[in-house]
Amino acid sequence: MEKQKDNLMEKIISLCKRRGFVFPGSEIYGGLANSWDYGPLGVELKNNIKQLWWKRFVHMRDDMVGIDAALIMNPKVWEASGHVSTFSDPLVECKKCHHRFRADKIDAKECPDCGGELTAAKHFNLMLKTFLGPVEDKDSIVYFRPETAQAMFVDFKNVLETSRKKLPFGIAQIGKAFRNEITPGNFIFRTREFEQMEIEYFIYEKDWQESFDYWRKEMLSWMFNGLGLKRERIRETEVLDDELAHYSKRTIDFDYKFPFGEEELYGLAYRTDFDLKNHYKEEPYLDTETNEKSYPHVIEPTFGVDRSVLAVLCDAYTEEEERIVLKLKPALAPYKVAVFPLLKNKPELVAKAREIYNELKKDFVVAWDDRGNIGKRYYSQDEIGTLACITVDFETLEDNTVTIRDRDTMKQERVNISDLKRYISVLLSK
Repeated sequence: MEKQKDNLMEKIISLCKRRGFVFPGSEIYGGLANSWDYGPLGVELKNNIKQLWWKRFVHMRDDMVGIDAALIMNPKVWEASGHVSTFSDPLVECKKCHHRFRADKIDAKECPDCGGELTAAKHFNLMLKTFLGPVEDKDSIVYFRPETAQAMFVDFKNVLETSRKKLPFGIAQIGKAFRNEITPGNFIFRTREFEQMEIEYFIYEKDWQESFDYWRKEMLSWMFNGLGLKRERIRETEVLDDELAHYSKRTIDFDYKFPFGEEELYGLAYRTDFDLKNHYKEEPYLDTETNEKSYPHVIEPTFGVDRSVLAVLCDAYTEEEERIVLKLKPALAPYKVAVFPLLKNKPELVAKAREIYNELKKDFVVAWDDRGNIGKRYYSQDEIGTLACITVDFETLEDNTVTIRDRDTMKQERVNISDLKRYISVLLSK
């Protein structure tokens, strides 16, 4: 069973590189420790996920606004947030081969690589350090942000004053974060540079349990209805008190059954008033209706972008008797349709197909393919999740109809060219 799981992961990684979803970073120079680049199809899939998330949680809500903050912040931010003193993992090192491991991720008391003796565990701060300015000394040390959350807390007052929102309301952000992970791995699951979709939802303390339960349901709905993930692959885990982050009073992890094991996909935390109280020590929030001052409490739903991509790929990857197909949710598919001329060497077919292709591109992301026989082109599009293929043949020149072949059922039907946009829109609504 384990071999089959490993084999599935290898197949997904192979597909990602072969078809342009994800490439090894800096590959021509030997790569860089678990660094990955999103290719032409990968960036479309990734952007579709982010745009769908932003529409759902920002544009369609009256109680949410967004920001896009800097990757490098004043280091005092990380002192106030507790990251400088507490954001660390237990590290052990092999005395023989000098490989390093997270102490909480290995069961043996010896090196899993060479069997050598391990050092005692010590704390390793995960923040990625750099220097700002021409002089590299302790006064110029800054950090790439290890999470997107702190900018939303630091900008809380500015957002409040400019948006005129009142509690309860939220701030959303999509952006990169950096962690100097001891043991990154499992493809794009755990990397040192990653992207988050995150919300800080500000509430009154008395409402935290109700709000926590509401966002739990919203996150589950996003996983099942937004991304189309299978319910049986998601498991909720209550984080034990002794494992909670320093700011959290309650946290739930949403674990997904990846081929390499059950691992955290998303997280939901009740951060209490920890952050605003530390950043705004003498400037509490003023409720203009009650004229009372307090520090808002925070519910934090966190969604990993790269992990979302990986979960979607794992869920969609399907092997059938004669083909591999990515059964992606329609809204997520990199290409919505592909347009083919039946024969590449017939100018009249190519011209008509190009005309249809150019018209559809005004409203949809469309692929063009005129290589090889039709069967191979169909299977090529199935493998990247394209919803339907449109073939222009000699009958098209006579009656303005085309053949449309469905990705999932492989059924074909004739459709009038004038009805194509409506037809595709119906596909996308599923």
